[in-house]
Amino acid sequence: MEIKVRKKRTAFGETWHQFKKNRFAVAGLIVVGLVILVAIFAPFIAPYPYDKQDLLNSYAGPSAEHLLGTDKFGRDTFSRLIWGSRNSLIMGLGCVALGSIAGITIGSIAGYFGGKTDNIIMRIMDVFSCVPMLLMCVVIAAILGPSVRNAIIAIAISTTPSAARLIRANILTVREKEFVEAAKAIDAGSAHIILKHIIPNAIAPTIVSTTMNIGNSILSGATLSFIGLGAQPPLAEWGCMLSEGRNFMREHMELVLFPGICIMITVLAFNLFGDGLRDALDPRLKN
Repeated sequence: MEIKVRKKRTAFGETWHQFKKNRFAVAGLIVVGLVILVAIFAPFIAPYPYDKQDLLNSYAGPSAEHLLGTDKFGRDTFSRLIWGSRNSLIMGLGCVALGSIAGITIGSIAGYFGGKTDNIIMRIMDVFSCVPMLLMCVVIAAILGPSVRNAIIAIAISTTPSAARLIRANILTVREKEFVEAAKAIDAGSAHIILKHIIPNAIAPTIVSTTMNIGNSILSGATLSFIGLGAQPPLAEWGCMLSEGRNFMREHMELVLFPGICIMITVLAFNLFGDGLRDALDPRLKN
């Protein structure tokens, strides 16, 4: 009788096996992939440049020429939504990248060295954590000035404390492992131990948190743009489009409806994807 031996999955294969069990997470991943593709190929997909004006066609309704109509300057709404995906993703990914890098660096130093270094760093993080995230974003963006770059910096600073706390908590556990003690025994430098041994073994929860924070960062970026502290006209960005259309929403509801739907779907997709990734990486849910 032939006995079939089950082939052992790789770490990636096991994670994907667990991830695809969650249909909502897979749907979120598909939507995220589509939004990224639209953002990358925006110049080829959009029928018009995002800033092309046609004042004779202001507030035109949906038609074969303009699928979703036009705004007050006669700019094609569909084209601006497509271009807006690029700028919204740049803001979301940029905020998360900067905030995660800063948080991982600060949290790694605090968690590895401990003692006074840990206390000083974490007390500073506590001060930042006491201020509501949105309020901190508004204050920093107002000080730096309204622009996409400054909005990214403002949101990144406000998300750094949570990333630092998360990586620190994991490093406090990892630094007591045998392989860390072995590295110390052969006089490996602190930077080498942190980069080669501690961070790779403590980064998984941070990756999940980072994925879920992308949606929140996109929403925060749209909020700053909506109040005039983020993307500035005529740049196409979903929050900026909401701000431009809010004064005309009674007569032309589509000016705020379509950008709002894009923000909602994108944020929801990233959250579903992050939830599924968290469950897939949780060893207690593997079978």
